Amino acid sequence: MTAPQTGPLQDRLEAQFAFLNEADRLKSVLRATTLCDGSRVENSGEHSWHLALYAVVLADHAGPDVNINRVIRMLLIHDLVEIDVGDVPIHSANGQAHASGDTLAAEARAAERIFGLLPSDLGGDLHVLWQEFEAAQSADAIFAKSLDRVQPVLANLMSGGGTWKTYDVTAAQLETRVGSKIARGAPRLWDWVRARAAPFFAH
Repeated sequence: MTAPQTGPLQDRLEAQFAFLNEADRLKSVLRATTLCDGSRVENSGEHSWHLALYAVVLADHAGPDVNINRVIRMLLIHDLVEIDVGDVPIHSANGQAHASGDTLAAEARAAERIFGLLPSDLGGDLHVLWQEFEAAQSADAIFAKSLDRVQPVLANLMSGGGTWKTYDVTAAQLETRVGSKIARGAPRLWDWVRARAAPFFAH
């Protein structure tokens, strides 16, 4: 048997595959949102892939300053921190923890660890990109955040109410927790989904 080669290239490959193998764990992180057919909950790996596809298909709803390739990269990595922290459903009874100081600090530590598995140049670039997404100040991040909020809405529409029913969500909560984020980066998308969501809250 030939011994593994050594050297800078091999060390780089070892680090790259270590990161990719770690990223596989995202497929085991379960979310509250179901698949569109309501048959089971989705995992965070599926969510990230679906969001990247959303960016490709809905690119014409982005603002003129948005770089869709950067948005796709953001969405592919945005939830990797859930490998360590897990998913906190935005509409759950513990939904206030979604953006709490403790959660944000835990996610920052997770990002440091996970992106730190990569070679420093690549890991540093992806870590900065993740931080940009979290800050939601750039045009790319604002649009990416909009898609991150709209995808579960579509799943709930398709599955007959989904987590809105599970967590007894009100129209006002949907507007403040989700709608305002979607409208900030993709107002036409929010107009479209809000009209279709309205019947679920007409009681």
